[in-house]
Amino acid sequence: MKEDFFTYQAQTTPHPLAMEISHAEGSYIFATNGTKYLDFVAGVSACSLGHRHLKVVNAIKEQLDKYLHVMVYGEYIQQPAVTLTKLLASLLPDPLEKTYLTNSGTEAIEGSLKLARRVTGRSQIIAAKLAYHGNTMGSMSVMGYEERKQAFRPLIPDVSFISFNDEDDLKQITNKTAGVILETIQGGAGFIIPKNDYLRKVKKRCEEVGALLILDEIQPGFGRTGKLFGFQNYDMTPDIVVMGKGMGGGLPIGAFTASSEMMNQLQDNPKLGHITTFGGNPVIAAAALATLEEISQSDLMSETLEKEKLIRSLLVHPLITEIRGVGLMLALITITPDIANEIVLKCQDNGLILFWLLFEPKAVRITPPLTISKEEIKEGCQIILEVLDNIEYPKN
Repeated sequence: MKEDFFTYQAQTTPHPLAMEISHAEGSYIFATNGTKYLDFVAGVSACSLGHRHLKVVNAIKEQLDKYLHVMVYGEYIQQPAVTLTKLLASLLPDPLEKTYLTNSGTEAIEGSLKLARRVTGRSQIIAAKLAYHGNTMGSMSVMGYEERKQAFRPLIPDVSFISFNDEDDLKQITNKTAGVILETIQGGAGFIIPKNDYLRKVKKRCEEVGALLILDEIQPGFGRTGKLFGFQNYDMTPDIVVMGKGMGGGLPIGAFTASSEMMNQLQDNPKLGHITTFGGNPVIAAAALATLEEISQSDLMSETLEKEKLIRSLLVHPLITEIRGVGLMLALITITPDIANEIVLKCQDNGLILFWLLFEPKAVRITPPLTISKEEIKEGCQIILEVLDNIEYPKN
């Protein structure tokens, strides 16, 4: 299987972890060699309820017995998609009420950028340095990391970049700006949290010049920060919110939500302003609905903050300089990139799955399922500490 993996399946890096998977359940992934791994990554924040959560699996099975794909998005009325978008509207603040379902987060980013240009009639998009919004051409155009973009230029024109949390840069948002797109919490940059009412100030500036604020909630979304969406921690509401990853219970999905007035502009002039064949797929929508119901109707969101405190109290070590983030969206920052690499690789050797961040080489991702138990957290943190204790480093 490993030989076929490298021969026939396209790779994303020269050195993938290449763990051969047998099955997964709850907070654990099992390899074909029988090794059991505690999962502190959750499919890079995608498996909010862990692996094969019973309510998600049952919702999928129930929908499988009814129908799969029947028509391109938006033409037929399909109950799972309608119920999902209605529940989302009830949980989001006004005027965020109409949702376009897509196949992935990056496709939702593409739709949100098109919507901002369609509504405002302007072309300029402003994004943040060190931002990551996906890897399609439009999403890559608003990625704030030139090293990852240069091989694929030319990209979409009329994109400018500001520094996240830098209020002086807000003057770059003008009456030529269609939209400002930001991650509520910068993920690839190292889980950077907005400070000093930054997001409120961005929204105010957008309102002053008639630009739209797009917030990328693909990682914080669906309960990971103690609220359903990260922006709800900052007393503000974006014009467009983008989601993905954790909303599908482990299946591929994305979405963007705005007011009805704005979203309706994708219907006409031109018609089919944004189209997708498989967006809103009934099986995936059923899984997302079960996920959203479980997260919104349980104590999981409030428990993320308790679990964050536990992780912070346990992961104290000379090689850890800080822990960034909030809830169960955390980044362990080490002294050097080599130490971060050792932690990820040696923890896997010891039965714990961790991962890197895109642009911060000293960071180790800690984004376990929201359903992880406190005992499992203690188990995983103990493995991290044991690995750290065995890393040789200068002791001053």
